[in-house]
Amino acid sequence: QVKLVESGGGLVQARGSLRLSCAASRSISSIHRMGWYRQGPGNQQREVVARITSGGEIYYGDSVKGRFTISRDDAKNTVYLQMNSLKPEDTALYYCHALIVRVTTYAYWGQGTQVTVSS
Repeated sequence: QVKLVESGGGLVQARGSLRLSCAASRSISSIHRMGWYRQGPGNQQREVVARITSGGEIYYGDSVKGRFTISRDDAKNTVYLQMNSLKPEDTALYYCHALIVRVTTYAYWGQGTQVTVSS
């Protein structure tokens, strides 16, 4: 099991920046993949923003490529999402996600942190 706690959300003007943090309750070095998802107002599904594997492979959603950067600090058990050139359409509740693969696959979510981008 792992508990995930997000922080760093807030209100920012368009073209501004924010850095989100996801602190895990245990070592993340053996967690197969960690990532960020978001759910915008009125959307029922969560959209993948960025993911990073334990081997360092990175994936970005098309809407954030070139603007957002995901990174991980295994020593601090923390994953970061640096968000630059923010747009009003980036407004959403951002969730941290962890995928642990054993014989069975386990998925964990944080409670989310709100990001609001004003125009």
